[in-house]
Formats: sequence, structure tokens, C-alpha cells
Amino acid sequence: MKALVPVALLLLAGCGGSSSSGSDPAPTPSVLVGLAKVTRGSTPDWVTAYGSAAPALSGSNTISVPQGGQVTRLDVTPGSAVRAGQVLAMFATDPSTVSSYQQAVTTLTVAQKQRATTAQLLTQQLATRDQLTQADKAVADARAALAALRQQGAGQPTRTLTAPFGGVVTAVSVAQGDRTQPGAPLVTVARAGSILATVGLDPTLANRVRVGQEARVTRLSGGPSIPGRVIRVDGVLNPKTHLIDVDVSLPAGALLPNEALRGEIAVGVSSGWLVPHRAVVTADGPARVFQVVSGHAHAVNVNVLLPGDQVDMVEGQLAPNRPLIVDGAYQVDDGGAVRWVAR
Repeated sequence: MKALVPVALLLLAGCGGSSSSGSDPAPTPSVLVGLAKVTRGSTPDWVTAYGSAAPALSGSNTISVPQGGQVTRLDVTPGSAVRAGQVLAMFATDPSTVSSYQQAVTTLTVAQKQRATTAQLLTQQLATRDQLTQADKAVADARAALAALRQQGAGQPTRTLTAPFGGVVTAVSVAQGDRTQPGAPLVTVARAGSILATVGLDPTLANRVRVGQEARVTRLSGGPSIPGRVIRVDGVLNPKTHLIDVDVSLPAGALLPNEALRGEIAVGVSSGWLVPHRAVVTADGPARVFQVVSGHAHAVNVNVLLPGDQVDMVEGQLAPNRPLIVDGAYQVDDGGAVRWVAR
């Protein structure tokens, strides 16, 4: 009887082993992913350049005085917003210039009196017609000299310099009390709405940029993009930057002079697959995306035509009826099992 006990224990052990070997195998590991549909589309092909806001060449006016003198008062500083007719500065004309004007007035008065005397003498046959002609010429010369001085403002001991239009003061070339030479620049005013974006373009891209193309600029300090349009493309390199300067028109009041900018110009239109930026995997090999095939990730190599912050345009052998893996794209491998939550 004692010999039967080990046999019974062996039978019981065998029954336990049989139950363990019949259990289900462990499930295959899978990655939880987020999916999106793939679509084809087109988008502008942008080229990027950097620069700053500046007044248009035809939209600014530099105030100067044809005579020498002294700036007795300044009412504006660079950056001041002004309206048409607003006082910018007071200017005292050089005393020697005022004296020259007074001399011209006297010369004209004397010439006119001399002409009248000559005409009277001619009626008495005490003067010749040639003398009267000479007197007429002296009057005309004196009148022309006085008109030229008057047009230059030489007859004004003090002058009030005003803004020719509404805008922004972009430069003040003198300080209060300075004595200036004739024609020296004093104050420069840029017309409101004449501020442009001038950006420097890589010369290799210049042949793709044309007047009239769509553009947009963004402040380097941040903020939304501002729409514009290309209005000028230089044909020579800027000697300082060695880039091609491009002017972009902007809405009135959109920018202040000298703001640093990033400009983008639409030089064409590209077509391809539009996919979320985070769906494109660039680590450890060529750029690729993953689509779902029978519950597994399938890698598709792509060429990134236009990268973007949110959406990339790519070209590759994508299947439009297969979901695209977006969330979790960097966690899956080619052929790996995936799962997702239906939405």
C-alpha cells in the first residue's frame, strides 16, 4: 500500500502540468496611436528673407532752408508722429542773407526811379531811347534778383518750418542752437502709410521673385503676419549686406520705421500630400510617415517639399485610403502592431 502513494502524487502532478500548458499565449505588444486622413492639396512656395521697415523713397520729405542760419527751436524728435502743418522747428535766417535781400529791394527802387527819370528826359529830348532801354534792363534785372531771393525766403528774418503732410519724423539732423549751411538737411518726415518692408534676399533666389507677388512679413519680436506685395526688386547687390534688396508694400500704419522683420514671398505653388508636421519622422534615417495596414504600422518614405509649423507638404507613395499615424509616430516601428481609440 505504501508503494502506491508516490504513484498517486505523480499522477496529481501530471494533472497540474497539463492544465498549465493549455493556457492562452501572451498578447502581442502594441502602441497606442492617433490617426488622421491624408489629403492632397496645394500651397504657396515661400522664400524667406530678413530686413526692416523703412520709409518709401517717394514717401519722405527732408526739410531744409536755402539760406544759412540758426535753428532757434526744435519741436520734434525722431519717431514723433506729426500732422500736416504742425510746427517742426523755428529757423533764424543769417543776418547777411537778410541784408542782401534789403539791398536787392533798394536796388530795385533806385532802378525804377532811374527809369522814370530817363523816360521823362526822353520826352524833353534830353535822353535817348538807348538810355531808356538800358534803364528798363536795370529794372528787370533788379526785379528778377529780388524775386529769386524772395522765393528762397531770404526776406524772412525768422521762418517757421512745418510738416508738409501727416506722418512720422524719421530723422532730426540738427540740434537746437546749431548754425547750418545753405541747404543743409534739418528734419525728415515720412508720409503716413508709406512705410515699406525692405528685406535682403539670397542672390540665388532673386530670379524667382517678381514685382506683384504675394508676400507677408512678421515682426521678429512676435505677433501675427502682415500681408503685403512685392513692389520693387533690386538688380544689384546691396554693398553692405551683399544681398538683393526687395521692397514689400504694407497696409498703412502696420509698422514703425526700423522694426526688424522676417519677410516671406510666394514665388510659386507646390502640390503634394498635406500631413501634420508631427507625423513626419526624420530620426534615424530618411524622412518617412507611417500608415496603418491591417493593424500594423507601415513606413512610407517621403520627400518634404515644404515644411511648416503645423502642416508639411510631402511627396511619396501614400495610399489615400489608409489612416496616417500622427500621435505616436516616433514610437512605432515598421511592421509593429498598433491600436487606436475610435473617434
